[in-house]
Amino acid sequence: MARPAGFEGSAPSCYVTGGGGLEICRDGSEAEGVLIAPAPCAFVRGVQILRLPRTEAPGPIQTLFQGQTPIASRRDEPCPERRAIDSRDGGSLRTGRTVEALITTLPPTADRFWVDLPEERTKSRGWSEPTPAAEGIGPRDPIAVAGRDWAGEAYSYVFLLGQERVGVANAQDDAQDDVPTRQRRRPAQSDEAPADVRRRVQIEARTLDFKSFEIRTRAADGYGLAWTPFEPKGGTKSGRGRSDPPTPAPVIDATGKPVASACTAPAFETHGLAGSISIVDRTFHYVYTDVLPEDCGLAPEKRRTGLYLRTAQDLSGPKVWSVAKKLAGPLPPGSLVRVARAKGMQRWAVSYSCQRPANAPGGPVADICLQYTADMNLDGIGALKLYADPIEAGRSPAYLGLRSGGDGSGRFDRSAHFWMTDAQGNLDTPSIYPNKGGFLTWLDRLAPTASGRDTSSLYGRPVYWATWTVRRTDAQ
Repeated sequence: MARPAGFEGSAPSCYVTGGGGLEICRDGSEAEGVLIAPAPCAFVRGVQILRLPRTEAPGPIQTLFQGQTPIASRRDEPCPERRAIDSRDGGSLRTGRTVEALITTLPPTADRFWVDLPEERTKSRGWSEPTPAAEGIGPRDPIAVAGRDWAGEAYSYVFLLGQERVGVANAQDDAQDDVPTRQRRRPAQSDEAPADVRRRVQIEARTLDFKSFEIRTRAADGYGLAWTPFEPKGGTKSGRGRSDPPTPAPVIDATGKPVASACTAPAFETHGLAGSISIVDRTFHYVYTDVLPEDCGLAPEKRRTGLYLRTAQDLSGPKVWSVAKKLAGPLPPGSLVRVARAKGMQRWAVSYSCQRPANAPGGPVADICLQYTADMNLDGIGALKLYADPIEAGRSPAYLGLRSGGDGSGRFDRSAHFWMTDAQGNLDTPSIYPNKGGFLTWLDRLAPTASGRDTSSLYGRPVYWATWTVRRTDAQ
């Protein structure tokens, strides 16, 4: 359990974690920086930096994240100011290769697969309403991990979150994907205009080179599973094109049920299944948050979450994950938690979205919190006290005290954080920071955009990086 070492002095304070055996301190000299300030028509969200065990392509470092869905444009057109008005936008997996010396800057990346959006989306002023289109992949919140490399498997896997429709389209839905929940105006509901209700489902892709991906789909008979290459409209060099992208099949668990969020919600307000995957002792550990089933009747922004674990032995089998085991909860609504084996230790590292305590330097602002378990016992994850009471406030003394970002008035938004891992999903650091405990990335939806305009709270917003230092308390 973490505890503060005092809030006086320069922020942040040190705190003890790892069952009392570790201390985390971040003083003003701890490294931070800007990973990227995207163009007004682009965004970067959930950046995982992946070290591969090879120096030639696709190694040594792959960066992958969720980006904007491509739209048709002429080469001579300037990049337009952009915001999300279609719930499928923001559904592109992007990857890029880099080297150690450039790891603090986002490498050149490319779209790898996505859902096709209507081609004509812009007008001379503002945006048109989206036209009806078929459901597609819409991948969000990617998590990459190696396959069974100890058995000679060459594939790496990427798990993402899609949405499946479980209601009827609502023409009055005016929510925006890039507007924080607290600022959204909920559309009027009536029997004549039922909501577009959806739930999240986990989908899966695999790759050999992080450029070409195969999507896990239903076989032609409708029952089995197949791996279908993603080919954008227009075809490949062979001349073979696709009229529509492949429709992914939800990942199935040991009971034969899809891995899906517990609750349904309007398309822009679905929650659940975001997390991390790490391999320990040849077992895949998928740790994620989902809405507590007993809160499904509440408004989406008020639904508390729980922390869950599923395990797997083979990511290519027909039934991938075990049944879910609850590790912790309740947690605040919208919590994001990442879990991985700590670098150089037999402990779990647990990072999570949080608020600093009211009496902390800088006051109760958004931050990212981090704790370590005492050992590799999975029950130790659930034993951590992630938040102080009241839980709904999301406050914790185990905050890192990040400095970068913000709107200049003291407000910060540390969204969609991730970190650098090895190929097996466990913590790693760049060679330029060999003594650090980890390398963190996050999006700030309040920080000024590169263009200086605030058309969107998502598009054009910068992504930052930071390190942290952890030491044994008996080493003082």
